[in-house]
Amino acid sequence: MQKSITFGIVGLIVGLAIGFFAANSINRNSAQTVSQPPPNAPTQTAQVPNILVKDQPATSGGVMLPDISAVIDRANSEPTNFDAQIKAGDLYQQIKGFDKAAAFYERAHQLKPDDYDLIVKLGNVYFDAKQFETAADWYERALKIKPGDSNVRTDLGITFVERAAPDFDRAVSEFQTALKTNPKHEPTLYNLGAAYFKRGNTEEANKILAELEAVNPNSQLVGRLRQIIK
Repeated sequence: MQKSITFGIVGLIVGLAIGFFAANSINRNSAQTVSQPPPNAPTQTAQVPNILVKDQPATSGGVMLPDISAVIDRANSEPTNFDAQIKAGDLYQQIKGFDKAAAFYERAHQLKPDDYDLIVKLGNVYFDAKQFETAADWYERALKIKPGDSNVRTDLGITFVERAAPDFDRAVSEFQTALKTNPKHEPTLYNLGAAYFKRGNTEEANKILAELEAVNPNSQLVGRLRQIIK
């Protein structure tokens, strides 16, 4: 009975994985894809896109049924095997099975509660599941260990922009803190400009646009931020 349930789950994962891997082979850092607001959207209510700076887990483009079955079986049969929990979590994260990924990552966290990379993974999986408050909790834990991580600090700032009740002041504060460590971090500058704009401070948004252009005039983010501000 257990094997039949496992293979049923694995079959579902393979179906999801095939479609996911076909559609998603670009890293968040390199893609930096954003959608534009409707042309006639009111200035202060327009949905401002954000650039994510977290790495997408690497994918091979092909998934073998026995491999998936082995990963899941091992993680479930060896609950104290840290690496097995991570591999199972990564598998579910890649196919957007965020609840399952979080469960395996949290099991791994119980084994190694101070593992920095795992804490960031937990922030990322809850971020991708759009559970921004929970993601922020994990990012804050990570930053207690490495307060100078500009990527994580920026992701934390984005959670305050994206949540149902945005806190733009806190977002701006986090972005500014990230820039103290890395003043030329383009995604942070972009998100800071977008946050200023959404907060209604177009003048500050334009100043950040100028800074971003000075850092890299050829950055795609320059044009995107300029379009948002317009």
